[in-house]
Amino acid sequence: MRAATGDRLVIHGKQVGQTDRRGEILEVRGENGGPPYLVKFDDGHETLLYPGADCELEREHQAR
Repeated sequence: MRAATGDRLVIHGKQVGQTDRRGEILEVRGENGGPPYLVKFDDGHETLLYPGADCELEREHQAR
């Protein structure tokens, strides 16, 4: 995955009824847009994240 500051990550729920988590990438700490990413989720929580298979990238210009 290659991302840029301002892109958004969506982490899909793993269980039935579990909601998706959405957050904005504040910093890209890997080389050439690679992880890890500093992400601020919509609930205000910030974390350093290596995205898994349940994660989808929304480019800044695609954001809703």
